[in-house]
Amino acid sequence: MVLALLLGVLALAIGGCACVVWASRGGPPWARAVSSATLAAADLIRGAQKRRRRGLRGSSGGDGDGG
Repeated sequence: MVLALLLGVLALAIGGCACVVWASRGGPPWARAVSSATLAAADLIRGAQKRRRRGLRGSSGGDGDGG
């Protein structure tokens, strides 16, 4: 079951990347829509990773004395 889910996510990612390439070469309107959604999802993921890294870096800067 987990393998099927992972394969589905992989297929969506590959399909999204293909639509980005196709839309950049002047594909149909639906490919441009999928491309926009794929790029927006990538930006959201990238932003979440940056916030997570900033949070990890900020919490480890103390000297450990608690006050």
